[in-house]
Amino acid sequence: MDAQQRAGAHEADRRLANGKREAEVLALLRSAPGPLTPREVLERMGEGLSYSTVVTILTRLYEKQALTRAPRGRAFAYAPATDEPGFVARRMHQTMEEVPDRETVLTRFVDDLSSNDEALLRRLLGGDLDPGR
Repeated sequence: MDAQQRAGAHEADRRLANGKREAEVLALLRSAPGPLTPREVLERMGEGLSYSTVVTILTRLYEKQALTRAPRGRAFAYAPATDEPGFVARRMHQTMEEVPDRETVLTRFVDDLSSNDEALLRRLLGGDLDPGR
């Protein structure tokens, strides 16, 4: 493996680690009884993270609109913007915004649904899907 490949692998590992940390912080905030400051998140994480790392993670999640924040003293207190199903729905919407051929994406999505999920989707849409599928 040459230096460029090692650098690319390191960057991929770093992104994975960042995504994992974001997921951990989000899970912590979901289980909290209310909004938490970076210091409170740091105290609950207990994994040797620095305060600045926690602030960076919270800021990134806020910029991704995954968190809300409100001033509390000299810091912000952060809370999830929605529940877990809301986050999944938001990711689905964001993904759909990124593709020009929405019809093909939705068609393939529906084609890959289990029969139970397809029946649920039909019910949610008021039976508007073609029953001949």
